[in-house]
Amino acid sequence: MDHVDCIVAGAGVVGLAIARDMARRGMDTLILEAANAIGTGTSSRNSEVIHAGIYYPVGSLKARFCVAGRNMLYRYCEEHAVPHARCGKLIVAANADQEPVLATIRANASACGVDDLVPLTAAEALELEPRLRCKAALLSPSTGIIDSHALMLALQGDAEEHGAALSLNTRIVSGRIDGGLPEGGLIVLDTIDSTSGERFEIATKFFINAAGLDATALARSIDGLDPQFVPGLRYAKGNYFSVAGLAPFSRLIYPVPEPGGLGVHLTLDLDGVARFGPDVEWTDTLDYRVDPARGERFYNEIRKYWPDLADGSLQPAYSGIRPKLSGPGEANADFVIQDASVHGVDGLVNLFGIESPGLTSSLAIAEYVAQRLVPSQARNRGAAFAAGH
Repeated sequence: MDHVDCIVAGAGVVGLAIARDMARRGMDTLILEAANAIGTGTSSRNSEVIHAGIYYPVGSLKARFCVAGRNMLYRYCEEHAVPHARCGKLIVAANADQEPVLATIRANASACGVDDLVPLTAAEALELEPRLRCKAALLSPSTGIIDSHALMLALQGDAEEHGAALSLNTRIVSGRIDGGLPEGGLIVLDTIDSTSGERFEIATKFFINAAGLDATALARSIDGLDPQFVPGLRYAKGNYFSVAGLAPFSRLIYPVPEPGGLGVHLTLDLDGVARFGPDVEWTDTLDYRVDPARGERFYNEIRKYWPDLADGSLQPAYSGIRPKLSGPGEANADFVIQDASVHGVDGLVNLFGIESPGLTSSLAIAEYVAQRLVPSQARNRGAAFAAGH
């Protein structure tokens, strides 16, 4: 039986960030990814936005990790030449009834540590974005955009430079808790190579389940983990549409939030092309096809802030599926990060419901998880951050 210090399940942005942090702390780290490439799931099927940390409940993990992670991510991008832009965002009130919502958003953001939002009148907003229509707006200068795949490649390279290894096409069939192994491993994983069909077992002292959409199924497969600690999971599909050519905006445009998401917003890629979405489509399957007919629902929403959108201009772009711990009509659930203090299994960390702002939060989540497992190697910033949990 092979043995490594640490195994991370999932080579999405959070899994890669955790593997990087564990490897930097001297852990012999292996990343197991079921797909044939890194970041093929939620990590590459999103808006690629660096969020400021505006909307989340005060004191929540989403709020804390987003604010800390945003600053860490901007520094990481600058240090590792990851393409990004701090372009800013406008949150817009389409009518007078929505103006009080902007004040509520600003107050919540301030309580979460986001103190740079600037209230704008309609005239001030139009000075920044002449094609915009609104009654009032909030400017978020800390919001940005990023090349998510370039980020994941940088994290992978950084992890490998510190000794981590990546195994693609490797699915974890099941696991079991076995604290009596002479190698010192606490968790044994039964894996299968999807290309050759070969089965093999690996023992590890630390196992981090960062499998995203598959995290709950993987947790349920671990013999010795009480099922009561595995929450239910819902799939929320978000469809995106695009328009040809460059967008007439230089900043992201967000309406006030709607139940289940942040509304049909306008984001930009690093080439200046506009994308609209996501909407919220509850589903039971991992089907990423975009129904062109759903675009018809986008026109009215987009025209509330961009009235010049031409008929027939929206084209299906792509979709993503968010691993949500809450369903339709329920309040958005927080991130769930469970270690031995919750479920009683030493060395095991399960991450559930890591949706937006997971990309922005990735480095902060990684630091937090690694510090919980290897506190003696924690950097001062990580120890101070984790102490507030």
